[in-house]
Amino acid sequence: MPPLHNLDARGPHDPVGSTPRRAPGSVRRTSSIDTTRPDGIAGPMVMDGRGRDVLTAEHGEAITIGVANVAATVAGASRELETFRSSPEVVALQDLIGAVVGPGFRAKVDAVVPEERESHSLVYLLLDDLPGAGLVSGYALLTADAVPKGRPDEYLIARSDLCAGWASDGSMMTMIREHGQNPTPLGPPAPAIDRIDDPDGWHEVAALPPTGMRRIRRIDVIPPTAPADPHRIDVFFRDSHADADGAETVVHEYQVFAAVDERTRTVVEIDAIADVLPWTECPAAVGSASRLVGHALVDLRPWVRETFVGTTTCTHLNDVLRGLSDVDVLLDQLAAATA
Repeated sequence: MPPLHNLDARGPHDPVGSTPRRAPGSVRRTSSIDTTRPDGIAGPMVMDGRGRDVLTAEHGEAITIGVANVAATVAGASRELETFRSSPEVVALQDLIGAVVGPGFRAKVDAVVPEERESHSLVYLLLDDLPGAGLVSGYALLTADAVPKGRPDEYLIARSDLCAGWASDGSMMTMIREHGQNPTPLGPPAPAIDRIDDPDGWHEVAALPPTGMRRIRRIDVIPPTAPADPHRIDVFFRDSHADADGAETVVHEYQVFAAVDERTRTVVEIDAIADVLPWTECPAAVGSASRLVGHALVDLRPWVRETFVGTTTCTHLNDVLRGLSDVDVLLDQLAAATA
């Protein structure tokens, strides 16, 4: 079996985390959610989600096989969904108006549009990612010193041992206890995701405006060179923030390389790499990815959500791993293209 890491597709001079060239005969799913506050840092969140599936033909031509967009307005304080629209339009999603875009939101989505979940649609991916993108957008409030001050002990109790970064004896929790507030880490500049030699590698992504947050994903499903080998899966995930001057920096960045058996639709090998994480303890969570080996793609989303808890895990890596469930439908798209 070939190595998991498709480094040849990136080239010797491409930076860590950069986008590989699309492989002939592969399929790529990309998505992004931009969260902005056009009425000021204390105002409602405007969330712009975009997704695209692209099949790469034998000679490198990009054939778009799916596109979706969602637009949501979310109340700044209560996190209630105020307005929502999607393309393709899904009328039933209007039943989500008033729901809190936070804990419990995904269960409401599953109840309202189970067919979108079962089809692994692009609209569903964007809906499923809204709570995570909304959670991470709190970083913009931190950088603007706009987080309401509360009692540190209550703050710690609510989040203690939630994940590796929130370990009760970890560096972040210790700093909160000592200084009475959540520290604000600053990540490195965000490298460009597109590449000159592959202009169709990503869907259209505009410049991130000042104080905006972005969650962006890519999944490549690459067919094997030998019939008996599994498909290679190349995943990229980044949360980033633009400061008041528009300079974009990375908050979280992961890469995941996996191999999936097309017949059984199970993960046979996986390796997670932490490129950028905010706290010393965070990278320890990458080992949790190995739990996916032998597990079926079809129920990864609920299984990871229910079982990946505590200080051996990372909330954001969990989001990456849950997204591997979409490989199921991407394998079907590849099979249909070659039938």
